[in-house]
Amino acid sequence: MTGILLTMWRVLTFQFTREDIEVFGNGHLAAGLFVTWLVGMGRYWDNPRVGLLQHLGVGSVVYVFVLAAWLWVVIWPLRPERLGYRQLLTFITLTAAPAGLYAIPIEGHMPVTNAANLNIFFLGIVSIWRVALWGTFLYRWTGLREGTLVCAALFPLALIVVALAMLNLDRVVFEAMAGIRPSDATSSDGTYVVLLLLSWLTALASPILLLAYGAVVASRWTNRNTAR
Repeated sequence: MTGILLTMWRVLTFQFTREDIEVFGNGHLAAGLFVTWLVGMGRYWDNPRVGLLQHLGVGSVVYVFVLAAWLWVVIWPLRPERLGYRQLLTFITLTAAPAGLYAIPIEGHMPVTNAANLNIFFLGIVSIWRVALWGTFLYRWTGLREGTLVCAALFPLALIVVALAMLNLDRVVFEAMAGIRPSDATSSDGTYVVLLLLSWLTALASPILLLAYGAVVASRWTNRNTAR
């Protein structure tokens, strides 16, 4: 167990190597899923808008399996040196801990508006941290470099941002467009307003990212076939 926790620490602090990923086992995945479950419950424990499964953390556990599958599907056409769904899934779960910031009970110690602003700050920290970890994973494990690495890192995440806004999981994104009533406000509202803004910006950038992704895929498959 000590070795698993050490690996999780190495992942979260960007110290992990390709050798660490190669030895990911059932224990690493189990530990990652456990942390994912805990932070999933903590994130939604005081949010009245979500359903029972999200309150119980089940939604977060299901989400990481879907997320890993989506990332695998998008990255595979880029012909990486190595990928592996199991390694990808395990890595994603091992990066779950920073989301524990959302579980800090700040609502009881400050007005809702201040709590919402602080949650936006937490969102920024967690997002930057985990995107940086994702890019580092791609660089050290898949062997992708330069423009291909940028496409692999940004394209699937951009589509996820748009999809989350369209799904409107907490039923607040479109309420934010019309103006949230003070009686309905929660500390999570600010983060979803930010998500709405990001989705607009991402929607504008998506065609460029899609063209770049398609060009990189075509180039790598052409080069691979030529080299045979």
